[in-house]
Amino acid sequence: MPYGRRAALQKAALGIGVLLAGTTGARAQGRELRLLMLGDSITAGYGLARGEGPPARIEALLREKGRNVRLLDAGVSGDTTAGGRARLEWALADRPDAVIVALGGNDALRGLTPAQMRTNLTAILDGLAARNIPTLLAGMIAPPNLGAEYGREFAAVFSDLAAARPQIVFYPFLLEGVAGEPTLNQPDRIHPNPRGAQVLAERLLPAIETLLDRVASSPAG
Repeated sequence: MPYGRRAALQKAALGIGVLLAGTTGARAQGRELRLLMLGDSITAGYGLARGEGPPARIEALLREKGRNVRLLDAGVSGDTTAGGRARLEWALADRPDAVIVALGGNDALRGLTPAQMRTNLTAILDGLAARNIPTLLAGMIAPPNLGAEYGREFAAVFSDLAAARPQIVFYPFLLEGVAGEPTLNQPDRIHPNPRGAQVLAERLLPAIETLLDRVASSPAG
């Protein structure tokens, strides 16, 4: 390859590298986005040390990718969708730019009806939509001991709500890749251990990045 052409290509490649670095740096240095995670004990990091729960792991992964995002941990152990609905206004006091709704597990554990869960999640999602807050809905799966019919109705709540709201980001199962794996869960076989929380965060990350990309284009953003 002639020297002049090779030098030109090297210069162009260098320019692209600088441009990409500048873009990443600009994103990292931009306004800090606030991402609220409304959930239960999974979100709250039950049984984990501070900084080991899903919100902390998600924030760390986002910052590693150059995204200036602060996770607002709104997880309350034992909370059902009714509890999340009741404290939604309080949870929004920090004016998040986007919200992850990760509730439903305790509804199943307490044997509450899928119809009740549907009503509560509908109210939560409608409340967020009314405020033009980009939202990610993370689904849950009912324990098999509650029966196949209950399990189908339970799962359908999440898929139906997502189908009716194409503007939200849908992640079908919050514990995908973690549930049922002994090495990723605490002895209770319900709550992720530190490694499980990391896997949860890694798997959820692409959907969260899709959510964050919608912040700038939303009326609230």
